[in-house]
Amino acid sequence: MTAKTIATIGLVLFSIATLTSCGNTIRGMGRDTANVVDATQDAGRSVERSAN
Repeated sequence: MTAKTIATIGLVLFSIATLTSCGNTIRGMGRDTANVVDATQDAGRSVERSAN
């Protein structure tokens, strides 16, 4: 293998790892956002119940 081939393989592997990490981060942020929305709705219901 030449140095160019090794560098190309390394770049491809690095790119795959980076894109995979981004995908996991985006999914995690989506879950966190959904949890915040749920918690906010629960808090709103609690306030509504205590006001009645």
